[in-house]
Amino acid sequence: MADGKSSFVYAIYIRTTPEKLWAALTTPEFVQRYWMGIRPEAEWKEGGSWKLMFADGRIADAGKITEFLPNKRLSIRWRNEFRPELKEEGWSLCTMEIEPAAGETVKLTVTHGMEREDSKFIGAVSGGWPQILSNLKSLLETGATIFPPRY
Repeated sequence: MADGKSSFVYAIYIRTTPEKLWAALTTPEFVQRYWMGIRPEAEWKEGGSWKLMFADGRIADAGKITEFLPNKRLSIRWRNEFRPELKEEGWSLCTMEIEPAAGETVKLTVTHGMEREDSKFIGAVSGGWPQILSNLKSLLETGATIFPPRY
């Protein structure tokens, strides 16, 4: 991007309620199902610590919750911890916004960016987020995921 930033934005519509979607984003056992085996450990509050853990105990990503508005908005200051070339790029910001849509549908918008042009990290998450969000949608609507656990 010309302004020295890299970002990824993805919006998805899910047949659910804002409350159920919020619970799906912040309940570790549920998250692990659609994150393909990766599990969050977090203090679910503004300023709380946050990390994603591989099944073997390694930290995948870590950071801090910068915004915590139940059923509306979750923002995380986020850094990759297991790939040195991604970790050295530094901190990104991931924001998940929940908006009621038509009928029993909710719009989830994920914006993940960093103050770095041509970020390898943002390139990597732009491939992962669509799979994770497709799994989330499928799990909430049908009870099953599309992609199996890989971690």
